[in-house]
Amino acid sequence: MNKIAGLFIVVSSVTAAQQQMSLLDCEEAFQKNNLQLLAEQYNINMADADILQAKIWELPQLSGQINAYNPEDKKVFDIGHAKGAQVTQLIYMGGKKKNEIAFAKSNKELAQLQFSQLLVDLKTQLHTTYYNLYYENLKLENTNKQLGYMNDLLAAYRVQSAKGNVSLKDEVRLQSIVIQLNNDKLGINKNILEFEQNLKILTGITDDIQPQLSDAEAKDILAAQPFGDDGELKKKALENNADYQYNVKLIESSKLYAQWQKSLNIPDLNLGVGWDQNGGTFKNEANLMVGIPLPLWKSNQGNVEKANFAIQQNQKNADFQKLNLETKVESAYKTWKTQYDQLAEIKSTDLNNLDLVYNGMLKNFRNGNVSLIEFTDFMESYRQTALQIYDMKNEIIQSAEQLNQLVQTKIFY
Repeated sequence: MNKIAGLFIVVSSVTAAQQQMSLLDCEEAFQKNNLQLLAEQYNINMADADILQAKIWELPQLSGQINAYNPEDKKVFDIGHAKGAQVTQLIYMGGKKKNEIAFAKSNKELAQLQFSQLLVDLKTQLHTTYYNLYYENLKLENTNKQLGYMNDLLAAYRVQSAKGNVSLKDEVRLQSIVIQLNNDKLGINKNILEFEQNLKILTGITDDIQPQLSDAEAKDILAAQPFGDDGELKKKALENNADYQYNVKLIESSKLYAQWQKSLNIPDLNLGVGWDQNGGTFKNEANLMVGIPLPLWKSNQGNVEKANFAIQQNQKNADFQKLNLETKVESAYKTWKTQYDQLAEIKSTDLNNLDLVYNGMLKNFRNGNVSLIEFTDFMESYRQTALQIYDMKNEIIQSAEQLNQLVQTKIFY
């Protein structure tokens, strides 16, 4: 009884360590838990703080004076007869504050675009990893099915080989297929572990995630086609791709920065009021003070020229990003189209026939209607074909996800 209870606990713990999740469930966990995404959000918060800081003026300055030594009365610190005070405030001229605030706001827009691009990149990683894991699990299931039969067959041949009823050559032939299947399984399990680890990092879920995707849903995803040709997709990408929009926005931001730097050449005013008890023309006189630097030269000219060069540099970068994006969209579309057409040539009846032939070969081999050489040749061919078909399906989805990542708007219907 205790052994049964212990076994139940072990099985329950293994089951609890895995979660079946749809892609939507993974997206919700990703939005909530992904640490990279949460950290990037703070850049927007810091940009808000920069806008707040740009709006703050310099504090007014209060200064005072007292008598240190009265030579007439020979008195030190004659505060009662001589003291004064002034309050001054820096007044920004030439729209400095307005330009500084506009530049700070443009930096927030850049931070938002960076966040959007990171969101797209990480979401694409989530999708590609999810589908990779889905197809690796299918490959593992298929490989295990073949291994189960081939191991039993090999065990039977070993017994017969020991008795001299079958040749050692036949046993080695079967052993070769089992080794190949085990090697496939080893590679598949390695991939599964990597994808499970990536999903944990992306979603923040510590349990192993098992994709919850029906065959019908997978077929619908494979059958989806993009709206429009590569020209239309390029247009949509230029309108929506956050990375490209960041480079375009950077031109506008650098122009605002240059405008701000130019306004810093305009002298500011220092306005103030002062009171002097006994040191001026009148007793207890009140004075208005005005101070302004003499604009004998442009004190910020170097920064202005640097900012103008930055505008030209960002324009060239934006031109490059446009060409780069259009080229990537065209390449991604052609890759998807080639893979889609290639899979479309394989009819569903052909795939069904493959399974029928597989089951038929197993049955005929058991009944002695197929020789061992014919059987092993077919099993080797079937092993490779089964893996290739899963890879073909996965590659179509991966190409579609890459296209989605570039265009960044709904294009598959």
